[in-house]
Amino acid sequence: MNKITVVAGPILLLSSLLLAVGSASDAQAEEHRSRAVLRAFQWEHPCPSTGLRTGACPGYIKDHVIALCDGGPDAVSNLQWQTVEDAKIKDRTECHHRPAGVTQPW
Repeated sequence: MNKITVVAGPILLLSSLLLAVGSASDAQAEEHRSRAVLRAFQWEHPCPSTGLRTGACPGYIKDHVIALCDGGPDAVSNLQWQTVEDAKIKDRTECHHRPAGVTQPW
C-alpha cells in the first residue's frame, strides 16, 4: 500500500500541473496579448501623465479599442490610452460581462 501511495502522489501532482498548464494555454489562446505590441504602442504614444515612452503610466491603462474577445486585433492601431475610471466603465460592456448569446454592442 505504501508503494501505491508513493506513486499516486507524484501522479496526482503531475495531473494537477498538466490541468493548470492546459487552462492557462486555453485562456491565452482566446485573448493573446503581446508585450511587444504594448511596448510599441507606448513608444509611439507616450504616457499622458508622464510623457514617457517606457515604464509605468499612473492613472492610465493601455486599452484595446475593439476588445480581443470581440475579434479586435492585438495591434498598435487598436490600442488607446484610457483612464482607469473609464476602463472600469468600458469593461462592463465588453464580451466577458455580457449575457450568453449577446454579441457586440454596436
